Amino acid sequence: MGRIFGAVTAALVATAAPLLPANAAPVDLVTLYKDLHAHPELGFQEVRSAGILAAEARAAGFAVTEKVGRTGVVAVLKNGAGPTVLIRADMDGLPVLEATGLAYASTDKGHYDGGEDTPVMHACGHDIHMAVWVGTARWLAANKGAWKGTAVMVAQPAEEISGGARAMIDDGLFTRFPKPDVAIALHDDSRIPAGTVSVPQYRALSTASFMDVHVKGIGGHGAYPSTTKDPVVLASRIVTALQTLVSRENDPFQPAVVTVGSIHGGTKHNIIPDDVKLQLTIRSYDAAQQQRLLDGIQRVAKGEAIAAGISDALMPTFKLGPGAPPTLNDTPTAAKLKAAFEAKLGKQRVVELDPSMASEDFNLFGTEAGIPSVIWWLGGVPQNKWDAAQKGGPAIPSLHNAGWAPDPAPTIATGVETMAAAVAALMPPG
Repeated sequence: MGRIFGAVTAALVATAAPLLPANAAPVDLVTLYKDLHAHPELGFQEVRSAGILAAEARAAGFAVTEKVGRTGVVAVLKNGAGPTVLIRADMDGLPVLEATGLAYASTDKGHYDGGEDTPVMHACGHDIHMAVWVGTARWLAANKGAWKGTAVMVAQPAEEISGGARAMIDDGLFTRFPKPDVAIALHDDSRIPAGTVSVPQYRALSTASFMDVHVKGIGGHGAYPSTTKDPVVLASRIVTALQTLVSRENDPFQPAVVTVGSIHGGTKHNIIPDDVKLQLTIRSYDAAQQQRLLDGIQRVAKGEAIAAGISDALMPTFKLGPGAPPTLNDTPTAAKLKAAFEAKLGKQRVVELDPSMASEDFNLFGTEAGIPSVIWWLGGVPQNKWDAAQKGGPAIPSLHNAGWAPDPAPTIATGVETMAAAVAALMPPG
């Protein structure tokens, strides 16, 4: 399939606009992508990335405002009477040690506020999204005859910690700038090869809650466990018992996920600690289902604590952190975009995928503004790796995996193609 994209890739990724600083030589989108990939930044720290995108949008003729929602960028281009469309890309990376072996692999480090220093990687493809955003801005500026209206391009911070969309909205996104009639975004995907796309017609991404569970006990010498109430054993029992919330209590026709992503406790081989801390993510597509899971976690944890002989004073405690609502596409708009993509790319490159149990805060732009919104999936798997995996070869790394490495040229080219097709469909020049 890679041969299909030769001409379009060359045309799209070679469009020139200056990269920072303003007097630097022009770069193509793949070069830009590699630079962004090599220098990821964590949520609300995307100063360098935001500066690059702001400079690119200014060079294309947009009116640009920086530091919206701390590190976000809003770029506005007016082109006559017509709809206003919000086009979003997210910018932040993840605390992951890259293992792709790429020549442009990240070696950068960073930390969230109050956290430990960690390696940082674009393991979710936000570098692809930024490159597509720049390519779309260039296309909008160079093809004003193909669309009419107002483009509001949003470079959003902190998607990975579900805070960036809210921060931009609270900072006046819909009062300081033209209020959109529709919001669109794309996200790279490890389930389909580069050059293909998929448009969810309704369910796109699940709701997500994040919970900290503090498991308490009575510490002591590892040689005398009978004198303690071991929180390590209790936490282990809780982790195992939580699996029954899905395997034995859940309606199998209602998707649900309960994952313990982090467990920390203890300092030394022969010391039983006083406490263990768990970090959970809880996901579903239904508010009642989500509440059932949240309530069930507390019930299971407290029940296991009682079984372990923990006193009321040392019962587990729970802290619910910020989460994300389900991302539900507006069906009529999704159908219009799917038809536009099939016309542009051919039906064989527009495929069907099941809803994802990952989560996003993009949907807030639609719900807060009371407008339809659509996100679509942009295939990123290199064709040779896709073909090998279909024949039983090595599995393809998923998003958030240290080995995730999309094929930049066809992925970015298809991203710009579909963004251009979406704009033409939603903002027709007539």
